[in-house]
Amino acid sequence: MILKINSRILSVSLVDNSSTRALLKKLEDGPITISMSDYGNMEKVGSLGFNLPRNDEHIDTDYGDIVLYQGNSFVIYYDKNSWSLTKLGHIDNITKSELKEILGTKDIVVTIETNH
Repeated sequence: MILKINSRILSVSLVDNSSTRALLKKLEDGPITISMSDYGNMEKVGSLGFNLPRNDEHIDTDYGDIVLYQGNSFVIYYDKNSWSLTKLGHIDNITKSELKEILGTKDIVVTIETNH
């Protein structure tokens, strides 16, 4: 899966669970665009506009982690957190400072696509 943020394209390695399988199925209909806002100085969060199956478990997140919150919110972590969430994947080959620079401090628009 890839994320498009401004002119940057970020590759995401997905975990294998019913949430990611449902997301990939939804992406067969085309890209998904999400408006995302900063939350808690650790993440960008935005509504998917639909629900995915939840596979919540208590996890410790780190920068680059992509998670599903409450079945309908897409979250990109740029810092650490510990919560009951569904892990979707992790952004490949990026440093924490690069990710924070790409995400910025303001609201952003992210487009999710398959990478094939």
